Amino acid sequence: MKKPVTVPLRFASLTEAHRAFGQPAPLHPLISLLNGAGTPTPLAGPPHAHVLSFYKIAYRPRLSGRLPYGQGHYDFDAGGLLFAAPNQVIGHPAEPEASLCGHYTLLIHPDFLAGYPLAKKMRHYGFFTYAANEALHVSEPEKELLLALFRTVEAELASRLDEFSQDVVVAQLELLLTYANRFYKRQFLTRKAVHSDLLQRLEETLADCFRSEQLLSRGIPTVRHLAQRLHVSPSYLSDMLRTLTGQSAQQHIHDQLIEQAKEQLSTTALSVSEVAYALGFEHPQSFSRFFKAQTALSPLAFRQSFPLN
Repeated sequence: MKKPVTVPLRFASLTEAHRAFGQPAPLHPLISLLNGAGTPTPLAGPPHAHVLSFYKIAYRPRLSGRLPYGQGHYDFDAGGLLFAAPNQVIGHPAEPEASLCGHYTLLIHPDFLAGYPLAKKMRHYGFFTYAANEALHVSEPEKELLLALFRTVEAELASRLDEFSQDVVVAQLELLLTYANRFYKRQFLTRKAVHSDLLQRLEETLADCFRSEQLLSRGIPTVRHLAQRLHVSPSYLSDMLRTLTGQSAQQHIHDQLIEQAKEQLSTTALSVSEVAYALGFEHPQSFSRFFKAQTALSPLAFRQSFPLN
């Protein structure tokens, strides 16, 4: 007998989310801050996975795991931040977000940012699509800095709104996200031991893709496919690689494709079309354009510089 499929709960408004967390309606329809610190009872969360129509930034006082640093560990017992973008599935039936007690949860509807430069910048913060196990760990000084920003937003939302209120809140949000971006870069660098292993596994996974018949049956490996095999999110994989190597995951795939193409063009008698199909391209023309964009040479011109013996 098949197990029943659990459909994620969908919250279209902040009011619906507040109700699910057992809270009164928000003071503002487009932004709210839930404060679980000091509450007599835990704030009950959704019973299983859910989808929000707005951004979510949550501080948790405890996050599992420590960050390797050199031969020891970096001390990040001060908790950390989790981020979620609109329409992203949050939580898992086996690990529901059962409580908000002891941390801030900021909910921001995209319409609140309309007309501000931050509205466009939000799409470029990769950490809004990181998985929960890729949360931002913070040190004690970083925690105090971030919590001060949460408190400023909380005080502003609780005060009487005026013509400057939205400007002040958006400025605090942008500052919080700028710090988060900085601290994530630090996290990538301080986790070199972990990420070196991830880099090695990425190279092995790519090599396996190109060694097998996967290219013929599945086509060129995608960033999402690699991320799934490495058990990380696509955004986290690309951002980590960009910080450590200067290249995104897509660029790593392209580099491997070019190396494979060069090898086949210079050592086999396969036609350009056959090389294209062997590498997972549906159309030889696409392969030729890709190869020239990467090497400044057409596949045929490259082959002519390596005549077969």
